[in-house]
Amino acid sequence: MATDINDADLHDLVLAQLDDDQAQDVVSIPLEGKSSIADHMVIASGRSTRQVAAMAQKLAEKVKEKGFGPVRIEGLPAADWVLIDAGDVVVHLFRPEVRSFYNLERMWSFETGEAAGGRA
Repeated sequence: MATDINDADLHDLVLAQLDDDQAQDVVSIPLEGKSSIADHMVIASGRSTRQVAAMAQKLAEKVKEKGFGPVRIEGLPAADWVLIDAGDVVVHLFRPEVRSFYNLERMWSFETGEAAGGRA
């Protein structure tokens, strides 16, 4: 039944699939109440563009197969940074060098209460 499927199930599915695909440095950032774009942002790395692309494709297939609907994928041809929009869960898959350059974890970390580059 479609009503039994919720964003926690989707989040768990994403984390399990990334674990199965040997994603590295998986970080999940809760966005509920902080942003309207999604309830969770998951950030992970792959060892190569080939692994990043394979993880993105497998994750998209698994999300659709489990009844969460189709996902939108951006960045697949280059596979340096692939964005997977699965609705309530947004996934960013990076090559390690690209991930450290953009540092999304720092940008989205609201927990510290400090604004990066903020004024006193």
